[in-house]
Amino acid sequence: MNLFRFAILSDPHIAIPATIWDHPGRFHLIELSIPALEAILERLNSLDLDFLLIPGDLTQHGEPENHAWLAQRLSQLPYPTYVIPGNHDIVTHAATERHIGLADFPRYYEKFGYSDPNQPYYVCQPLPGLRLIGLNSNGFDSEGQQMRSGFLDAQQLDWLAEVLAESSDDLTLVMLHHNALEHLPGQNQSHMGQRYMLQNADALLPLLQAAGVQLLFTGHLHVQDVAQYQRDDWTLHEITTGSLVSYPHPYRVLELRQDSLGYRLQVESGRVTQLEGWPDLQQSSREWMGDHSFGFLLKFLTEPPLSLPLAEAEQLAPNLRYFWADIANGDARFEFSDSDLPQSVQKFLVQFSAISPTGEPQQIDNFVTLRL
Repeated sequence: MNLFRFAILSDPHIAIPATIWDHPGRFHLIELSIPALEAILERLNSLDLDFLLIPGDLTQHGEPENHAWLAQRLSQLPYPTYVIPGNHDIVTHAATERHIGLADFPRYYEKFGYSDPNQPYYVCQPLPGLRLIGLNSNGFDSEGQQMRSGFLDAQQLDWLAEVLAESSDDLTLVMLHHNALEHLPGQNQSHMGQRYMLQNADALLPLLQAAGVQLLFTGHLHVQDVAQYQRDDWTLHEITTGSLVSYPHPYRVLELRQDSLGYRLQVESGRVTQLEGWPDLQQSSREWMGDHSFGFLLKFLTEPPLSLPLAEAEQLAPNLRYFWADIANGDARFEFSDSDLPQSVQKFLVQFSAISPTGEPQQIDNFVTLRL
């Protein structure tokens, strides 16, 4: 029995043309944010969806006009949409001339989950028997500056514990921007990877386990990946979805079904394949990411655990120009048998393949059925 169908698109980084600014090191094709969004919405409008989830980084960099544009566009959809803030949506705790503040975000998105405009997290009921919790994983220091990695403050954790403790037979979905589980090998120990993680996930996971929550939806990392965490007889599935403005420009459509064995979630992924001026968006975007990957690869190769000398990293980086694009696409498989890469580097990079503990290829990031 099909219970409901919903979609996910993540990290759209919406920027109306007058606000677009460039940075030489970015992986994002910000100029495609609105055309790519419209292309996906056109596809979704024919699917009879029950709702849409957008787990953060709604805008380029928290600009009021971009938040206003997106809120207006989402209000026109024929199905409900639920959003949460990402690190690009609330740059500083207090508003500035160029960016909204934390208190402003719920007021822009009252129609999209925030029944209390004074609280940057919420619980709602999209459908009978279904509960959705939207969290704010943006933390701020004593000076109001955004923390480098995600953080759930004590007040929010207390609220979450109370919400989850409420007696309910509803299936519960949780959405936050930063990753609570690792989606890359050693992500939580890597300086580069930590910025995408929730630094106090150890406070969140026991709450989810106690309530039997099995589905967590995140963004931020700009990759297609499904990760699992098991403790005792509990399994948590974290589904992170790649960015709309970077390769492979993905979205997901999910269906919850029920059979004699219980619930199962069917996950299918799609891609934006062409836009005006980009007739082969997948190939062009992959090349664009490869062209802009050199600086990222230098950091990746010279920081722990590889810690290669800069000169060696500069020599090796061109051979890995598609490395991040292949990870972002999901279900990556890396083989370096005919490569000039040192054996130690090959051994490390192979870990980023989608393989089982026994070394078998796995296809679980884009098309998978999860048993709940």
